[in-house]
Amino acid sequence: MPTTDLWTYRDTAWSGTALAGMDVEATDGGIGKIETATDEYIVVDTGPWIFGKKVMLPAGVIDRVDLDDETVFVSRTKEEIKDAPEYDESQVQGTAYRDQLGTYYGDRF
Repeated sequence: MPTTDLWTYRDTAWSGTALAGMDVEATDGGIGKIETATDEYIVVDTGPWIFGKKVMLPAGVIDRVDLDDETVFVSRTKEEIKDAPEYDESQVQGTAYRDQLGTYYGDRF
């Protein structure tokens, strides 16, 4: 059942899938690999593309998952992801950080 909640997977089947290690494709090309996946978000290591920056993407930006190719497709451009707030592991549980990400991605949701 599709959802419009930014912090929930559009397809509930993905939440139980081992997404870590899969490639991530923005709407205009590859951006890196998933380092961590939870029921609410993924953390993408962009590698050398933007100098090793890690970004946290809410689960709701995932459009589809290709299990055969081990690729996750997100509904954001490389530029939007590059300009996103940098992943800060120490702030993940904080509401201010999530609000910041929610505002950033929610404006584009």
